Amino acid sequence: MRTTTLVEGLRFGECPRWHAGRLWISDFYDGAVLSVGEAGEVRREVELDGEPAGIGWLPDGRLLVCERLSRRVLRREADGSLAEHADLNRVATFHINDMLVDPAGRAYVGNFGFDLDAFLAEHGIPAALAEPGPPSADLALIAADGTVSVAAPDLRFPNGMALTDGGRTLVVAETLGLRLSAFAVDPADGSLSDRRVWAALGEVAPDGIALDPSGAIWVANAIAPECRLVVEGGEVRQVVETSQPTFACGLGGAGGRTLFALTAPD
Repeated sequence: MRTTTLVEGLRFGECPRWHAGRLWISDFYDGAVLSVGEAGEVRREVELDGEPAGIGWLPDGRLLVCERLSRRVLRREADGSLAEHADLNRVATFHINDMLVDPAGRAYVGNFGFDLDAFLAEHGIPAALAEPGPPSADLALIAADGTVSVAAPDLRFPNGMALTDGGRTLVVAETLGLRLSAFAVDPADGSLSDRRVWAALGEVAPDGIALDPSGAIWVANAIAPECRLVVEGGEVRQVVETSQPTFACGLGGAGGRTLFALTAPD
């Protein structure tokens, strides 16, 4: 598969979403949500102080943005102002990160669960990936009205997410668990049940993920310069090599068939 560079100079790009003909991404350390056209032109959409992460849209078109450091989800109103949509401090035990907003306006939000950078500085990656490893985290569910609850407990850094099976199944990347886990979704309230391993990934640390039209899932490997296309059960159908470790991926472009990968040295 041919790869090209679309944008350079991001400080740390994450959480890509294709929306209204543009690729939207968060740049943690630049404090901005950006949108990028297919020719690579960049537009600053939102600026905030607390490091933006996961993004998504409510059914009425308003943008939701995870503010990592404050552990809040903000909502951009029609006039461009930002309002608090939900406070996740009761559920999140460290920085919040990726988010998936479903068609009904419910949002699932992951968090680190602990200070990953400090842990890695002291112990290194092998210790973080070993069992039982560092503390686990709870996945949060935000109802459309902003009410917060625990969607699923005891995940090893819940990160990227994808809805599959027509919205009946939520797949969650457990970055430090080296696996994709699946849950049945209750259509009435978005609650999760029947947890199972969708794919054990071996030595792949899944960060961001994206659902392929085939039903397979693209996985950004946070510890290698690659994205992998994985089917349920763990078989790898395709590997796309990148120039640096890949922390997020998303599909978009004409027909939704272009794979966008966000990379960084570390």
